[in-house]
Amino acid sequence: MNFEFLEIAELRQLLDDKKVSSVELTKYFLQRIKKSDLNAFITVTEDEALKEAAKADEFIASPGENPLLCGIPYAAKDLFCVKGTRTTAGSKILDNYVAPFDATSISKVKDQYGVLLGKTNLDQFAHGSSGETSAYGPSHNPWDVERMPGGSSSGSASAVAAGLSPWATATETGGSIRIPASFTGICGWKPTYGRVSRYGVIAMGSSLDSIGAMAYSVKDLAILAGVLAGRDEKDSTTGHQDVPAYLKNLNTDVKGLKIGVPKQYFIDGMEAGVKEKVTSAVEELKKQGAEIVEVDLPNTKYGSLVYAIVCPSEVSSNLARYDGIRYGHVTKEAKNLLEVYQKSRAEGFGNEAKRRILTGTYVLSAGYYDAYYKKAQKVRQLIVNEFAEVFKSVEVLACPCAPSVAPKLGKAAEDPLFGYITDQLNIPGSLAGLPALSIPCGFAKSEDGGEAQLPVGLQIIGPQFGEQKIFNVGHAYQQATDWHKKHPVI
Repeated sequence: MNFEFLEIAELRQLLDDKKVSSVELTKYFLQRIKKSDLNAFITVTEDEALKEAAKADEFIASPGENPLLCGIPYAAKDLFCVKGTRTTAGSKILDNYVAPFDATSISKVKDQYGVLLGKTNLDQFAHGSSGETSAYGPSHNPWDVERMPGGSSSGSASAVAAGLSPWATATETGGSIRIPASFTGICGWKPTYGRVSRYGVIAMGSSLDSIGAMAYSVKDLAILAGVLAGRDEKDSTTGHQDVPAYLKNLNTDVKGLKIGVPKQYFIDGMEAGVKEKVTSAVEELKKQGAEIVEVDLPNTKYGSLVYAIVCPSEVSSNLARYDGIRYGHVTKEAKNLLEVYQKSRAEGFGNEAKRRILTGTYVLSAGYYDAYYKKAQKVRQLIVNEFAEVFKSVEVLACPCAPSVAPKLGKAAEDPLFGYITDQLNIPGSLAGLPALSIPCGFAKSEDGGEAQLPVGLQIIGPQFGEQKIFNVGHAYQQATDWHKKHPVI
């Protein structure tokens, strides 16, 4: 029996019915990983995975109900600390770092006897939207290996899309879940900021980082949200709101629901095929009885500019801890303490990390803080207020995730403005801390001359802590379509 591309609920039923064991399931996916040439994983935890699977089988054999994730394999983006496991953040400066503790999200999955297959590839410290800044080489898109899977959660997207793992953890600061989910034809959930604990996840931008997941359906994501979400005393930014029963409350009734379509999100430079598929997806929701309303978000055009100041500033602060003293890479060439700092960082950080450190340090320096950082935060608040006002008249927003299908590998290095238009579609929601989904809504040809039909993603954005709303709209769309059931031939 083939187990790749089965949804979490389907795997749960097979395990509960004793039609397959967790050990068998784990061996199946480990074998697929070994045969893959997508470079989706940095570290494969085969021995530990088989031990965890055996424990899950013991639990399943005992009386009582099994947790939803019990015995089901998964992958973790290599920003997530896993006790006793190498955790690199895609950077040589952490090449041999072994985490001494678990991230809260990993602990929650372990509590359910989930089985970790390994750590997935990513842009170094999540700096990038293509996956190409990884110190371990880029991951490849399983729909066309000459194309990028998107970043920074490139390995997680590639692994799930290729059937190497049923689901994967991911993180997003400004599109790092939605973009790769769109490019690889899977479902991605970027939660409300503070809905899921950031504890134990290597930081990029502390006021922006959100911890989410990738899977095959919105139903899968609702299951995962119910496990991962919630207050954590180890992370003061997590919200105190109760976690709804996302899965139990899933429904397909969108009749009379007001869905906003922001006109600023259908921008110049968008591929015609992408625009057509997203427009068709909105029409499908209209057929189901939703009321489609055009909305205006004029300040979102400043989102990329605000992000270009706020994010590097927080990167500069967060990466200061990698100094060659406490942990991580230490140079062998230093003659004094100053050279330990200088050479360890020069050798360990990649070019993109260095660029962001320099930019952020400059912006935060005396004489420039008020002119740049403080002003950027004021514009950020305008964007927050604008979204809040729009959500007084509509329940969710529907729009594209990206202006194109997956570009070819190398595009990011060739084009200094690569990702700018994509950022305009993703960053405003991140700055406002809003929850969002990317779900497959069709296929289109790239306008760069490629012949392959590649996935297109529909983005659904909700108000803060409005996960249930976006899950319901996404689920309603997937009950009427089968785009999420299309998979690459591997």
